[in-house]
Amino acid sequence: MDKSAVIALAAALSIAVSTIFPALGQGLAAKAAMESIARQPDAAKEIRSTLIIALSLMEALTIYGLLIGFILASKV
Repeated sequence: MDKSAVIALAAALSIAVSTIFPALGQGLAAKAAMESIARQPDAAKEIRSTLIIALSLMEALTIYGLLIGFILASKV
């Protein structure tokens, strides 16, 4: 396997891993937030704002992985 093939494989894996795991985390966080809102409807505003902040931080991880993938892909 030559160098460019290894770099292309690393780019594909970085994008895949950085997309899959934050997506699972976002799903679990949204599920927990919906359950919390169902139990305490009065706290929905606070739960929603905390959820949005948490989801944006998880999405930042995905963007970092995408950036690494693009950097690696440009070296092919």
